[in-house]
Amino acid sequence: MSFLRMDELDLNGKRVMIREDFNVPLEAGRVTSDARLRAALPTIQLALNRGAAVILLSHLGRPVEGEYSDEFSMAPVAEHLSGLIKRPVKLQKEWLDGVDIKPGEVVLCENVRFNSGEKGNDEALARS
Repeated sequence: MSFLRMDELDLNGKRVMIREDFNVPLEAGRVTSDARLRAALPTIQLALNRGAAVILLSHLGRPVEGEYSDEFSMAPVAEHLSGLIKRPVKLQKEWLDGVDIKPGEVVLCENVRFNSGEKGNDEALARS
């Protein structure tokens, strides 16, 4: 079986959505270990270098599904990731209806577990 590789695709001007594991430890609203963020850097940089707009998805912790909680917000992750990639990473709280993004930009969508149906593989959520 042959798979498409990101480095073989024309990503210029395209939106690239990447599901990452940014479930990192936080203390006092700061990332205390960024190993998972650093592991994602080559993929993110490849997409940016090829002219893509990068949309990142992840979960963080185990919040009550469908309920927002500051404790599990991706805001500290977006801030830390911004420092690693040396460019702004916008946190998008409401993203199910789309994300306004241009090539060369990076958006981190708010914790996917804040959406009802995420853990239950809800088909309507998957289509949105």
